[in-house]
Amino acid sequence: MKTTDTSEKGLETIIVNSLVNEAGYVLGDPKDYDREHAVDLVKLLEFLETTQPDTYGVLGINREGPKRTQFLHRLQGEIAKRGVVDALQTGIRHGPAHVELFYGTPTPGNVKAVERFSNNIFSVTRQLRYSSVETALSLDMAVFINGLPIATFELKNRLTKQTVLDAVEQYQRDRDPKELLLQFGRCAVHFAVDDHEVRFCTHLTGKGSWFLPFNKGHNDGAGNPPNPNGIATDYLWKEVLTKEGLTDILENYAQIVEEKDEKTCRKKLKQVFPRYHQLTVVRQLLATAKQDGVGKRYLIQHSAGSGKSNSIAWLAHQLVGLEQDGKALFDSIIVVTDRQVLDRQIRNTIKQFAQVSATVGHAERSGDLRQFIKDGKKVIITTVQKFPFILNEIGDEHRQSKFAIVIDEAHSSQGGKTTAAMNRVLEGTASYNVANEEEEETTEDKINRILEGRKMVTNASYFAFTATPKNKTLEIFGQPAPQPDGTVKHYPFHSYTMKQAIQEGFILDVLKSYTPVESYYRLAKTVEDDPLFDAKKAQKKLRRYVESHQHAIREKTEIMVDHFHTQVINHGKIGGQARAMVITNGIGQAIQYFYAFKDYLRERKSPYQAIVAFSGEYDYGGQKVTEATLNGFPSSQITDKIEEDPYRFLIVADKYQTGYDQPLLHTMYVDKALSGIKAVQTLSRLNRAHPQKYDTFVLDFYNDSGTIQSSFDPYYRTTILSNETDPNKLHDLKADLDSHQVYTQEQIQYLVELYLNGADRDRLDPVLDACVAAYNADLDEDGQVDFKGKAKAFVRTYGFLASILPYSNADWEKLSIFLNFLIPKLPAPKEEDLSRGILEAIDMDSYRVELKTSLKIDLADEDAEIKPVPTAGGGSKPEADLDQLSNIIKAFNDQFGNINWKDNDKIRRVIAEEIPAKVAADVAYQNAMRNNDKRTARIEHDAALQRVMIELLADHTELFKQFSDNQSFKKWLGDTIFGATYRENWEAG
Repeated sequence: MKTTDTSEKGLETIIVNSLVNEAGYVLGDPKDYDREHAVDLVKLLEFLETTQPDTYGVLGINREGPKRTQFLHRLQGEIAKRGVVDALQTGIRHGPAHVELFYGTPTPGNVKAVERFSNNIFSVTRQLRYSSVETALSLDMAVFINGLPIATFELKNRLTKQTVLDAVEQYQRDRDPKELLLQFGRCAVHFAVDDHEVRFCTHLTGKGSWFLPFNKGHNDGAGNPPNPNGIATDYLWKEVLTKEGLTDILENYAQIVEEKDEKTCRKKLKQVFPRYHQLTVVRQLLATAKQDGVGKRYLIQHSAGSGKSNSIAWLAHQLVGLEQDGKALFDSIIVVTDRQVLDRQIRNTIKQFAQVSATVGHAERSGDLRQFIKDGKKVIITTVQKFPFILNEIGDEHRQSKFAIVIDEAHSSQGGKTTAAMNRVLEGTASYNVANEEEEETTEDKINRILEGRKMVTNASYFAFTATPKNKTLEIFGQPAPQPDGTVKHYPFHSYTMKQAIQEGFILDVLKSYTPVESYYRLAKTVEDDPLFDAKKAQKKLRRYVESHQHAIREKTEIMVDHFHTQVINHGKIGGQARAMVITNGIGQAIQYFYAFKDYLRERKSPYQAIVAFSGEYDYGGQKVTEATLNGFPSSQITDKIEEDPYRFLIVADKYQTGYDQPLLHTMYVDKALSGIKAVQTLSRLNRAHPQKYDTFVLDFYNDSGTIQSSFDPYYRTTILSNETDPNKLHDLKADLDSHQVYTQEQIQYLVELYLNGADRDRLDPVLDACVAAYNADLDEDGQVDFKGKAKAFVRTYGFLASILPYSNADWEKLSIFLNFLIPKLPAPKEEDLSRGILEAIDMDSYRVELKTSLKIDLADEDAEIKPVPTAGGGSKPEADLDQLSNIIKAFNDQFGNINWKDNDKIRRVIAEEIPAKVAADVAYQNAMRNNDKRTARIEHDAALQRVMIELLADHTELFKQFSDNQSFKKWLGDTIFGATYRENWEAG
């Protein structure tokens, strides 16, 4: 009776049969493998004889002998130097001939190219005995093209209790990377495969071989979904390794690239191969763009760790060659990025993959973009900061051109006036500078042209990449999906989630070890009377005052520095290379911390130092300081210096919290309110992977775990927009604004005409000043708050909706122009600061901090919906909540103060009198003080204190519980009692 073959060999048979019977591969013979040159000699010679018979004869490789050996040596040397991918793409020169080794994807309609491609020999060989030393060793499988090795495979089967990890270990332990077939560049990729997972490596280095997941992802996480039609990993041989699929990878993705260390200037070669999600998103975007044509928008939600730079580079250079009906779909590809590091990386990557650097331009100066378009540059890279200046230089000659705009971190690099200007310029409907308009245009013509310019242009397609899409980003670039209830949700075109990136090991889970720190303070009144203050504002000022008080800064500094030394350095985190970042509440506090760190590190005799980072110049203690004057080296060196000893702490004030990739960052100390995207971006500075990095640590003095969890939840899995912004809200806002009668329609029309016809500034002011006078005279405080709030809401909402609405509204555009001039002239409602002077009336009586239990914050394992752009505006002036100073201090101390004992006075007496007396009377402790050193005395003291606390258990349960459960309180009590008793006996002795 025949049974199912559930062995590793059975999986091998399934793969080989699929490649041979379905994909058109040829079954190779292991005996045909030439170990000395790492080629399937029979297939190589067959290909050359069939496709290049003349060269085959001229070179004399048609028979065994010295000429064939010379050719094989030459081929081996070229592959060793350039890698097999480049050798396949460009062939080799040998003697008088140029030898083609592979025929690429044929262009549509080219019959001869189709025939040539069909002559390629794709083969698969089972049980390949590859070693010239250990001749019995064999690889489960290898794929060749025209006799040249492309991929090797080790297969495992979970039904026999072996997994993909066993295959990885086999490569790392049993496959010598010095063997010719396994040397760098000889193959494009090495696959470890089982029936559930696929992993790959491009550079075998023995135990250090890094295998990356090559999986589809399942439930927004790692792994693969169940396959109702077969094995879960059959996409590898049925999709990726088809002749067309593998050729596409070799032509457009796989490549040996040169990486340069900016500091040492050393160059390093790296073999690149796409991960599955990278391959999928680029292929899907290209296919959809070709089908949709120009003028569409696509949002790609790819987490940190997704390899976004390569995805953008691969997309950009393939968009260049994208055709529709035999014509190029796009004339130019413009890559807009927000970060200099990424800007450089994308530029270099595109150059390497595009192969012809002449097709790539980097627009750094005004006029570059215009010149590059004129010169026919296919890929143009610029930063979002430079883009508006570049647009100033462009005329309206690009009406017939078609653009693909690839945006990195979409939410920060699009929107507002820059996007409107970009749209107008690229479409060619207007020049950027309104001063150049022709005289005969009427105001209505100009308004209509501006309206057109605000629209997402029809001659450009947008490809927006982001890890954390905001509601605006989703609405502009997401895919709309009408719902049965009439709402329209917006989804990303493709997502690679934070969840999957964490589970696949490309980034670390920064919420796995999150420790909140509670601060406890006592404030005291320093004035005799009891004045009234605004309680809400006072509470905020008191919190800022306490947290920035020199004593508090010192206390928190000691906690951070001690924690870093004992928990990070002493535990050898990141192989002893770990760094920490301190997030502060502003420049003043950052400098306070910098000096506190400096002092305490010196006191500890620590070998480490801190760096402070902030922008601009700051007046501290009556002196102007900069980060350069404090650090003692230029600002440009901060990112390099933090990688070098003695620098281990980076203290920042709104710097390096986004876009900063430093794998050596292990620990973050947070002393600033964080929420939403800002919290995600800040804490994610820790998530970059490093070969020796296994965890991260966050110590948070300011936020609670609930706030952090709610900030991360929307971005853990796919982010969805719950509904579109309702444009009717603009009608409502306009009606409300009109009803306040601050302006007339005639005033709006008159000012817009003046502005669009280039009138001098002094002609606009009389119109605006008249409106300001009406605002001041006719509206009470609530009315002013309502008008100004709704004016801002109108401008904000219209500026967003105008780019995506299918229709235009000239009245909205005119009101928007008018309000943009009026809002800055409107005075803020007078609001007396009823909390002024409170800081002069209080002092800090006590301060301590308590580390809570470290916890893992679990995120919601479901797609998150975020709400559309808010359109509400206006409101009323908040009423001051006046209260007496004594009550404000009491409320503050109650909220943030010391432990609330049931009987404060009694507990104080026990701690101050009873416990020290009992401990000091302990005989063992007295003997230790008399005969030994202080360290031994402390050990005996702690034992004595433990005995005393047990004695007090019956009468003071609450006190004993704090001593047992609250490590911070236990340490404080021990230090206090030892300080009192040891000093007393020392002085007495």
